[in-house]
Amino acid sequence: MTGAGSRPATTGPADTPVTLLIADDDEVTRSGLRTLLAAQPGIAVVGEASDGVEAVEQVRRLRPDVVLMDVRMPRRNGIEATRQLLAEPAEPPKVVVITTFENDGYVTAALGAGASGFVLKRLPVRQIAEAVRVVAEGEAILFPAALRRMVAARPLGSAEALPKAALTEREEEVLRLMATGLSNPEIAQSLLVSLETVKTHVGNVLTKLGAQNRTHAVVIAYESGLVVPGFTG
Repeated sequence: MTGAGSRPATTGPADTPVTLLIADDDEVTRSGLRTLLAAQPGIAVVGEASDGVEAVEQVRRLRPDVVLMDVRMPRRNGIEATRQLLAEPAEPPKVVVITTFENDGYVTAALGAGASGFVLKRLPVRQIAEAVRVVAEGEAILFPAALRRMVAARPLGSAEALPKAALTEREEEVLRLMATGLSNPEIAQSLLVSLETVKTHVGNVLTKLGAQNRTHAVVIAYESGLVVPGFTG
């Protein structure tokens, strides 16, 4: 897992661009994001949506790689839209929540619904673009300190998920390290095991928790009490 802007972009103009749909009910914000992100290397903005209902419809029609999803929208909010998209039988897009306030309880709920991470609207556009590219590659955008604060303030009510998952001791250890924001190579280095071993453990954790992705697994870890606010590894 990583934070936006923490590594150089790996997708360039010569590569197949990441296709992106922007969902935000504010027309000015939506238009501005489209203009700015379309100018970033490796990103092709293929559509917009003004609410969650339209976002789901547009995803079904356009099949973008990533949706940049606002959470507070009319008709259907970003949480429900994310949950619906990730339940689709066809390969769903990655979802990145875009928000004004990192402590918004809606953001935590969207992560619990399966969003791959979140970015703040005030971030420089290059960092938002990098977040889109990172998520498209199958990673997650996670700010551990912010996530700790959000989950501590607004638990999602899945505290039983971890006890029922019957994680092994090593799987719990890997999950704790995931919660600090470590990537797979960093976890491998910390535990003195191979990268393939870590990948196996991460896969087992996601399967046992029924988590959509690493971020969702970390949310479950916090709200179950396996990891507590202030944990640093």
